[in-house]
Amino acid sequence: MPRSAPSSPKLPLIAAVVIRPAYPDDAATLERLARLDSRRPLTGPVLVAERDGRLLAALATETGTTIANPFAPTADLVALLKTRAADTALVRGRRDILRRTGVNARRRPALLAR
Repeated sequence: MPRSAPSSPKLPLIAAVVIRPAYPDDAATLERLARLDSRRPLTGPVLVAERDGRLLAALATETGTTIANPFAPTADLVALLKTRAADTALVRGRRDILRRTGVNARRRPALLAR
C-alpha cells in the first residue's frame, strides 16, 4: 500500500486589508456603499477600508461618520478606520477628530502604543 505524504495543518486564509485615503475615482463606489448602508454619502476627506480589493467601509475624517457594507463582516474594518483616524489626529494634534471617532487617546490598543 503506497504511503501518502503527511498532511500539513491547514492554515486559515488571511484577507488583504488596505486602509487608505479615498481617491476621486472612489466616488461612485462610496455613493453605492452609502445607499447600501441607508446613509447619506460622506463629505470631506475620507478614509476607506478595502478587503481583498473590495471597498467595504469608509470614514469621514472631519465628522467621524462611517458607512459600511451591511452584507459583509465590517466591524473590524470600521475599528481599523477609527484607529487610523485617531493615529493621524494625534500626529496632527487634532483632538476634535478623536472625540468624533469615539477614540480615547489615553486608551489606545497595545499594538499602537509607542
